[in-house]
Parts: sequence; C-alpha cells; structure tokens
Amino acid sequence: MTDTSTSNANESPRPSKHFIEQAIDADLAAGKIKGVHTRFPPEPNGYLHIGHAKSICLNFGLAQAYGGTCNLRFDDTNPSKEETEYVESIQDDVRWLGFQWDSLHYASDYFDQLYQWAEKLVLDGLAYVCDLDAEQTRAYRGTLTEPGKNSPHRDRSPQENLELLRQMKTGEFPDGSHTLRAKIDMASPNLNLRDPVMYRIMRAHHHRTGDAWCIYPMYDWAHGQSDSIEGITYSICTLEFENHRPLYDWYCQSLEIHHPRQIEFARLNMTYTVMSKRKLLQLVKENHVNGWDDPRMPTISGLRRRGYTPESIRGFVTDVGVAKFNSTIDVVRLENAVREHLNRVAERRMVVMDPIKLTITNWPAGEVEMVDAINNPEDESAGVRQIPFSGSLLISQDDFQEDAPRKFFRLKKGGAVRLRSGYIIDCHDVVKDDDGNVIEILCTYDPETKSGQDNSGRKVKGTIHWVSAQQAVPVTVRNYDRLFAVENPDRVEEGKTFLDHLNPDSLSVTQAFAEPEIKSATAGDRFQFERLGYYVVDADSSESELVVNRIVPLRDSWGKMVAKGKAN
Repeated sequence: MTDTSTSNANESPRPSKHFIEQAIDADLAAGKIKGVHTRFPPEPNGYLHIGHAKSICLNFGLAQAYGGTCNLRFDDTNPSKEETEYVESIQDDVRWLGFQWDSLHYASDYFDQLYQWAEKLVLDGLAYVCDLDAEQTRAYRGTLTEPGKNSPHRDRSPQENLELLRQMKTGEFPDGSHTLRAKIDMASPNLNLRDPVMYRIMRAHHHRTGDAWCIYPMYDWAHGQSDSIEGITYSICTLEFENHRPLYDWYCQSLEIHHPRQIEFARLNMTYTVMSKRKLLQLVKENHVNGWDDPRMPTISGLRRRGYTPESIRGFVTDVGVAKFNSTIDVVRLENAVREHLNRVAERRMVVMDPIKLTITNWPAGEVEMVDAINNPEDESAGVRQIPFSGSLLISQDDFQEDAPRKFFRLKKGGAVRLRSGYIIDCHDVVKDDDGNVIEILCTYDPETKSGQDNSGRKVKGTIHWVSAQQAVPVTVRNYDRLFAVENPDRVEEGKTFLDHLNPDSLSVTQAFAEPEIKSATAGDRFQFERLGYYVVDADSSESELVVNRIVPLRDSWGKMVAKGKAN
C-alpha cells in the first residue's frame, strides 16, 4: 500500500507511508486490531471547506487502503447551530469528492445510551451535578499555571446527583442553571481534565429529535462514546484535540467499553484563506459573498462551483501529505493541482475578451471556411472540432499594438502573426475613430499558410487566438480571484478584522465572445480558454445567456504581483 487516497491515474501516489499508517501497521502486527474502521464526524453547523477535504480523504482513504470501513457520523449535539441543510450539503460534498460511507450515523442516535452511561458514572461516583453558572465554572477552573478549585457541589452523594440529573433531563431546571460534570482532578495540568462538563441544559429544537431532549451532551462526552458504539478502531483528529485525548481515554476506561485509539494530525491551513466556520458564516450572513457556494469561498461547494475537480483536490491533499506539525500551505499548490488536472482533461476553446475587429481585406467576400482545431493536445482521443473562419474576425485588444516595441511578438502594424488553427496574416493598416483610437485592424492572409497544411516556409514568432465575428457567441465571464488580498487574513492588527483584508478585485464581470462550439456546453463543463485560463459553465447559465466562471488563470500571476507590492 502506497497511497491513502482513491486510486486514480491523474493522482500521483506517495512513495512512503506516513506516521498514521505506520501506527496502524504496528497495531496490526501486534494483533491489537483485526481491521481498520474509521469515521468522518463533522458537526452540521456549516458547509465543509478545503480543510475538511483533507480529513475526508484521510479517513476514507485509510479505510480503502486497508480494506476496512469508514462511517459518516454527524456530531449533532448542539441543535442551536445545526440544520438539515448542512447535513445534506455535507453528504453531497463527500460523494462529490469520490467517497461513499459504509454506514451513516448521528450522535443523536446514541442520546439514550449516552444518558444511561452518564447515570452509571454518577452512581460510580465519577460524575456530579454542579450548580455553578458558566462564569463561575470558568473562575473555579484555574489557569495554566494555577490549579482549579473544587466546586462546592462536588461532594454530593451519588443518589443526590442521580436525582438532580433526572430532574435536569425532565426539564425541571432553567437553561444554564445546572451542568453534569465528570469528577476527575481540578489540579490536573491538563485543563480538559478539570471536571469537564458532560451535559448542559439547553431548550433548543433538534433537527432530528425535535423537543424530546432539553439536555445535550458536550462534544468530548459524545465523541469517544459514539466511536466506541460504532466499533471505530482509529479516531483520527486534528492537533487541537491532542490535549483532549486523555479525557477521551478516561471516559472509555471509566465506562469499561471498547476503546478506540485517537491519533492526531496537522490540520490544513492555507494562505489567502480563512478556515473558521464562524468567519465563513459571517462572510455569508453579511453578504460579503453570494452564499456558501460562492466560487471565492474555500468551501467544497464553492470550489465545486468555481470549477475545481474532485481529482485535483484529492491530488492536492496527497501532495500536502500527513504531518504532526501545523504549517501553512501556499494556495498556489491548490491552484496548480487543478491546472495540472485540467491541462490533461479539459477541451480547448477560443474566447476573445476585450475584442477589437480585424478585417482580412483579401478574403473572398461572404465566404466562411471551417478549420480544424485540436480539442486537447494532451489527449489525442479528444479529437478535433471545426471552427468557422471568415474575413471578419475578433481578436483581443491586448494582441495588437500599432507602434509596438521590438520584442512585441503579437500583431502590429507592418508585422505578421499566425491565427491559431488558421492562417498567417500581415497587418497593413488600421482604422481609427475621431479620437485617434484604433477601432479596426486591416490585414491580408497568406492562403499558403493554413495550419496543418503549411508548406510556405514562412516563420512568425507569434500565434494569437480569434473568433469569427458573425458566428461568435456572447458569453458572460466572471473572473474570480482570491477573496483576500493578504497571505494571512487572520493576522491581528489593531482596529482591524479579517474583513479589512478582503480583496476588492476578487470578482470582475465582463462580456466575451466565443467560438460557436461553446453553445453546446452545459453547467459544470470545464474548458481551457486558450491563452487565458480554465473556465467552467455556471449553473446560472440559460438558453439566452451563457455564464462561465474562471477557475484559475493559465499561470499564477500573484507571485509577480506580490513581488511588486500590489497584492499585499
């Protein structure tokens, strides 16, 4: 076994095993486990982002690599923030990434069992009902350098605690008035072991259990026990849960139940990106973006709408690898992953933005010739398409200069270029408006220089793209860029928030003109617009308007911008 991601010809295998695989191998060799059973346990309080993709690929990938199983389990223990919409979106994202869970579960499936176990800990003298409010609980907890002090209610008898817990469950106390806490060690150097809260009173409608419960388990109490119930062998968590592992272990050991092994790995942090669900929710709620699937968002649904492929994201995750120490990954690596994949699989189309008219003065009047264009030079099986060529074309304004410098190898007055898939043309004149602006370029074509049939011996240094004006299809182009203008939007600056780092140029909308073949495209189709970048047809498209989103430019332009001080 060399790779924990799904097997795909477009994804590079890793040559060696990471530390989690090494730990699994050791456990298998020692007979500690008979097989691998993992789970991906998101809380349904928002849409998944690229950081979650790493956890998805790791958990499902380990199960696949070892011939094991992987569950999808929703940690739905905080109903005030959870919605069915998020449950459905998470399932869509996991499937889209190329994975299918072996079993679907919810933490709420186990509410009855969790409560029974809570009563057991109470009767065993290992849990108690506390009357301290949230502020008092924090004050009693102590600090990293000072031990906490015992709650005045810590020494209640098991029977008294059991009665109070049952009263909590039946709704006899107001919200926030009581909690159930584990009785561990208020002097522990690990703050998570200082009598952590197991249940709180919260009257909130649950998306699955309705109003059946008014007490809800805390994450640390529900998480490990849910793993145990499902027979999970490895609880794969990010590094922020490392200090929670002793509590995870304490609960399983105290209940004498199946005890999964928790292993932590470094979460995915990325430049020019925020990963906090709270901040992503703020972006959505305050309309800084157009919803969770805005193509500028790092959510999986946003990346999907942006045009990223599941293969490119899995390849990116494999490239990043699995480590024990947190680091920040350059977003260019993600962008390059989709470039590399789409370069292999995306068909090419010619699209002109910011057009200027080009007239071939020696072209037969009214004649339209169909020329062959290669769909993808990286994939011979993609074949060719035919494009109309005529005497009236559109080219990009950037591809012409009347008085060009010596090293300008595109079209200039008195110069020549090749029209991709067409002919060599020579510019002999221009037409200007009253203000002296060039509005039309006049050229002749060399009929002996047709692409694929050129025996003329002529050599030109430049090749540009074009579309036939009469057959051109209007396209609305959304050129998306990075949502933030600085590498670390989370950095703390006096008087500023992450919102102050939003990139004002993260979206520009323009009209372009495409070859007529584009009319057959449907939502989700991806193309390389030659010499421009990679684009995807957006779901907003209709019969009357084709809308495309830029996935990434052909090359990274931010490196140069940062070097010049324009992007930071």
